Amino acid sequence: MKINLLIFVTSTKGEQVNAPSKLMMKTVESDIRPIKGDILDDPGFDPGFHNGYEVVKVTIRYASNECFVSLTPLLMDREEISMESYVERLAANGWRAVPKEELPHI
Repeated sequence: MKINLLIFVTSTKGEQVNAPSKLMMKTVESDIRPIKGDILDDPGFDPGFHNGYEVVKVTIRYASNECFVSLTPLLMDREEISMESYVERLAANGWRAVPKEELPHI
């Protein structure tokens, strides 16, 4: 099954407060379907913030053999790493920024 992981990244620090939030998505193939409450880990997640993110919503599309997995939003509230740096780290590990309009209604 195609698993589409989704996470919102936003900031509350300094100049980044006015920066737009980013919706990041990573698509993987897996026989394991996450369920609400699971904690997911990924090399793109900075261990200084979390060891993983909780699954808060799963939308299954059996017709296309895929699901959309929404993770707890990431609020950048520390000065050690900027939102831009975190987004770059995610991108370097297979995540991509997607506009909300690109996603099917989930």
